[in-house]
Amino acid sequence: MNSSPASQPSPWYALLRQIHFSSIKGKIFIVFAVAFLSTGALTALNYWNLSTVMERMVLSEHYDDLLNNILEMRRFEKNYLIYGSRLSFTEISANMDAIDELIDMLRDDLPRLVGAQEFDGFQQTAGDYRNCIIALTSPASQQAGAASAPGDRDVQLRNLRSLGKVLTDSAERYRKIKRARIHDTIQRTSMLPFAFLAIVLLLMILLIKLISSGLLRPLDVIRDMTSVVARGDFKPISYDGVRLEEVAGLIDAFNRMARELEANQEDLLQARKIAAIGTFTAGIAHELNNPINNIALTAESFDEEYGERIDEDGREMLRDILSQSERAADIVKNLLDFSRTESPTFQCLPPGQVLSSTISLVRNQAHVAGIQLELELEDDLPCVQGNLRNLQQVFTNLLLNAIQATPAGGRIGVSARLDREERQVRMSVLDSGPGVPLNIRQQIFEPFFSTKEVGKGTGLGLAVSYSIVKRHGGRIEVHGEEGQGAEFVVTLPIPRNTDRNIEEEGA
Repeated sequence: MNSSPASQPSPWYALLRQIHFSSIKGKIFIVFAVAFLSTGALTALNYWNLSTVMERMVLSEHYDDLLNNILEMRRFEKNYLIYGSRLSFTEISANMDAIDELIDMLRDDLPRLVGAQEFDGFQQTAGDYRNCIIALTSPASQQAGAASAPGDRDVQLRNLRSLGKVLTDSAERYRKIKRARIHDTIQRTSMLPFAFLAIVLLLMILLIKLISSGLLRPLDVIRDMTSVVARGDFKPISYDGVRLEEVAGLIDAFNRMARELEANQEDLLQARKIAAIGTFTAGIAHELNNPINNIALTAESFDEEYGERIDEDGREMLRDILSQSERAADIVKNLLDFSRTESPTFQCLPPGQVLSSTISLVRNQAHVAGIQLELELEDDLPCVQGNLRNLQQVFTNLLLNAIQATPAGGRIGVSARLDREERQVRMSVLDSGPGVPLNIRQQIFEPFFSTKEVGKGTGLGLAVSYSIVKRHGGRIEVHGEEGQGAEFVVTLPIPRNTDRNIEEEGA
């Protein structure tokens, strides 16, 4: 049953699950996440502060207008008191309308600034001032004022001046409070760059500490231990500091390498001995080659000259001398091939030519042993770069080993095919013998290693073949289940120009 899309994990969740926070990439992810979130928060705060400053600046203009209108109203109030001009009352009424409009604009902000009670008192004072103006300017008030004593009108005028002063002082105080709030906001906003700087410095310190304690210090330890290992001391790294996941994996890999080097030290010494033996045997082989050839020539000459005069036992001994001389010559030849390091001359060779010419060399041995040889070639195989004699020697060794391992009536399959993905030609020799045991597959290409009986092999055939294939830039491998035959596969690279032709055909 398929899960619904809502139950599928998000890409961010999958990413977080892949990140181990004890690793270097996890630590870096945390640092950058903190930096991103901090920067986002500070940016949002800065935007909010700037918006607040702009809003308060607009409101501050309303407070300025409020004070200016009140002052303008008081100016016309003084004109009335001094000159008794009724036109001043008209201007006072116009200013009062503007003041009421501004108070309505500040209805949301002013209670937050000074409190709802004081705002109500300010509105009440403005209303009382308007009522006082209305009372002074109404016809009934004018007639009553003319008929009444002068003291009552003076009381009204003093009350008007008192209310005007309260309005002026209140508006002035409101403007100061608003400006102070604006200054606080600007000051708070000016601190944000320092907050940015502090976060950047903190993140830099964290990164430096992470790189220093979590990466550079263990790398120094590994570098020092590498020098110790180079001197032959294979003790593991002991590091008690901060071990991030990647560094811990590197230290564990180094310790495994040190243990394996220590365990394989004897094998390395043995390999050096074999290398020395190879150099030594090359000299011996050159010295033995001439005496062996002389022995063989002398025996052949003796057989031609005196063969008819000796009895059958003497002939048998001569044949034994010739046979053993030939065997000794083959051993010397293998030793020389194994120790030879000169580069052969390579040319473009068809794989079918290499295999068919080699099969013709060993066909008689296979026929005598009662074994069937089968050759299978893929069509249009590209050439390989190689030396025909050397490659014939490789496949001759493989075929002779296969013939010796295959019982009578068996078959040996030889094939070649193109591996387009790897751009290589794979040539294999598959027998129907008992196969190669798994426990010795790592040793069969070592010099002087042989599973044959004493006198039937030198242990150099596969070692020489391995060396030749390596010189050709290829590889040789053994496959097959034990008890079901062995398959030796020789893989050789394709020349570059041929490789391009293959790509064009594939396209």
